[in-house]
Amino acid sequence: MAIVSQHERCAKELRQCVNKEKALILQRFFKTGKGEYGEGDRFLGVIVPQQRRIAQMYREMPIGQVKKLLQSKVHEYRMTALLILLYQFKKANEPERKKIFEFYCKNIQWINNWDLVDITCRDIVGAYLFDTDRAVLYTLAQSKNVWERRIAMVSTWYFISRKQYNDTLNIAKILLKDEHDLIHKAVGWMLREVGKRSLSTEEEFLKKYSCVMPRTMLRYAIERFPENKRKKYLTR
Repeated sequence: MAIVSQHERCAKELRQCVNKEKALILQRFFKTGKGEYGEGDRFLGVIVPQQRRIAQMYREMPIGQVKKLLQSKVHEYRMTALLILLYQFKKANEPERKKIFEFYCKNIQWINNWDLVDITCRDIVGAYLFDTDRAVLYTLAQSKNVWERRIAMVSTWYFISRKQYNDTLNIAKILLKDEHDLIHKAVGWMLREVGKRSLSTEEEFLKKYSCVMPRTMLRYAIERFPENKRKKYLTR
């Protein structure tokens, strides 16, 4: 009898949760049509809590098999692979964390939708870089690849949670003139996260740059402000 690998068993578990109606909704929601940012992405319709449960079941999967799961056209396979990495990273020692971080960076081409980025990069990329050189984020921020730019921005969320804001603000400056809506949202979101912890820091940035920020970026950044203050920023 042939031995079934862990990644094959994991994929089977995911297929058992297929919801065709949900899959159609997700394919529209994640813009999988021709010319859209998620073009060609395939969905099974498996919700994230189910993926988290299955990822926990396979959290000891060897990284070579995680790679096979990650390099799939099926969105839920990729997400589950990334969740496995996330669970492994949180329990890993320093050499293991380095290995997972490097694997993540080498496979960014498969981390190619905003949910894949947002759920995993903070606590892998951000967590790993917290105590080391963060230059890679500035390289990613200047990439032609939208997902690399979004990883650069959202990974700083980890620093924000530790009350370090400089990298967030510096990368936000790099991305001020970005043309992609998903980057506008990410930058505004991270500025809002800064404001939750240091409103004065966020407002100092906004006083300098709100006039040149894309509208969506600004709206996300000031979402939690009182209505009268939001109106002042939006009418400048």
